[in-house]
Amino acid sequence: MEKNSILIADKDTDYLREISEYFKGAGYAVATTDSAVNVMCDILKKHVPVLLLGGDFDKKIGLPHLLQLIKKCNRHLAVIMVSDEESLPMMRTIRQEGIFYHALRPETEDDLEEIKQAVDCAIKAK
Repeated sequence: MEKNSILIADKDTDYLREISEYFKGAGYAVATTDSAVNVMCDILKKHVPVLLLGGDFDKKIGLPHLLQLIKKCNRHLAVIMVSDEESLPMMRTIRQEGIFYHALRPETEDDLEEIKQAVDCAIKAK
């Protein structure tokens, strides 16, 4: 994948459609998925620089374990966690796994802009 590409992983198809359209309009190459298997394959095969990961992405595997697996596939991957409010102990655990940024699920255009700025920073850091 090209440098300006992102992978968005979430179970909410409406959210996936909305945020992918936003990032496509901002000039990014966007891939979306609702499958943990696809996330792993895309990370391994396409060398995606940034992953927007929904907080309730996969109920079968806990979020900290999923992040561990993702980071083992690509330790340089910038993971931006997008979720509803998480408990403080869960956020500490997630941060220890090496996420790049945590944002609340966007509700307004300003919220989307915050996530876009985080993506821009993550890509520039590569």
